[in-house]
Amino acid sequence: MNFPQQMNVKNLLLEFLHFNQTLYSGTLDITTSYRQKFRIYYHQGSIIWGTGGVHPHRRFRRHMAQNFPQVDLQSLQWRWQNLSINNWDYQLLRTLHQMQKIEWSQINTIVENTVTEILFDIIQEAHCTHVFCDRCSEIVLDAPIILTNTEIILRRTYQLWQNWAKAGLAAISPNLAPSLNQPEQLQHQVSQSAYKSFINLLNGNYTLYDIAIKTKQNILPITLYLSPHINQGKIQLKEVKDWYLNLSNNAATSVDKYLIPKRNQLVAYVDDSPQLGQTLGKIIIDHGLRFIHIQDSTQALVNLIEQKPDLIFLDLIMPYTSGYEICAQLRKISFFAKTPIIILTGSNGIFDRTRAKVVGSTDFLNKPIVVDQVMAMLNKYLPVQSFANLSKL
Repeated sequence: MNFPQQMNVKNLLLEFLHFNQTLYSGTLDITTSYRQKFRIYYHQGSIIWGTGGVHPHRRFRRHMAQNFPQVDLQSLQWRWQNLSINNWDYQLLRTLHQMQKIEWSQINTIVENTVTEILFDIIQEAHCTHVFCDRCSEIVLDAPIILTNTEIILRRTYQLWQNWAKAGLAAISPNLAPSLNQPEQLQHQVSQSAYKSFINLLNGNYTLYDIAIKTKQNILPITLYLSPHINQGKIQLKEVKDWYLNLSNNAATSVDKYLIPKRNQLVAYVDDSPQLGQTLGKIIIDHGLRFIHIQDSTQALVNLIEQKPDLIFLDLIMPYTSGYEICAQLRKISFFAKTPIIILTGSNGIFDRTRAKVVGSTDFLNKPIVVDQVMAMLNKYLPVQSFANLSKL
């Protein structure tokens, strides 16, 4: 689909299954009427990750605490760019595994639980109102962590939603935080141990999702237990902010100083395709950099001289000229003598690569555009903050 399509729950589930059956690779962006945004990543029909919602950081924290309590998230040398990437949590899991800090089997659990939570939230939103969906096959996550059994996850998640709705909880979001409204009255109605748990957990700081993880129970029985007290007004449900991952004290000073001169780095893309320009631009802007898309190849040289980008992507085949010709012209200008120039093409032939090197290109990138490969280029030639540089675990 080339434009957002409005869907209800039934159509949304059919869309999920259609992507599974057609071995789709790419993303499905979902926006609710309340402006919540989600992104589902597919690889050959399998859902491999999901992002977005109201609490992406809080969600990542609780799953890490449940599966990897030995990893202290607050001690990580977090970088501003890392957290601005749309799929920062996915990239972090991969990096921690490559550094042998976390085990593969536990990553599988995190991926499935994360996807289940996101799908549940989407289904609940779609039950209350229509959602808008837009897919993009140009954005692909390379080398997926796992390939989930998408059909099983969808059926399991929808069954959880049906049980949730049948229990009269359809209007209650698991992202809400319960808070004791009348603690004195409640103290006389529950056991002393239960009351102590209430005091510690029902303070408006932990969502129903959080409490389920902390008590090691499923979300449905926990919420059902609290439901009568919620209906009686003894417990109030509140919206809470996301619990953001912060820079450590030591990292903040050094990172901030390093970022100030780097934040304005500009990446240019010369290509006549509006869709590819939008796709690449989204990745680059999410990476914390500025982006300019030059569609008129005849004006490319003039615009590049005027804008002076720090890195240039050139499409190989364009009307009136080619990436080879523009690259060769740029290398004759002293200012661009050392500027990274990367040529994009749908061909992976030796001839194209050899000719690209001859005219002075720095590197070569194959289409379709893959998020990980673009990020690798940015981290290689504009090495500000890479996930590979996480130094304190």
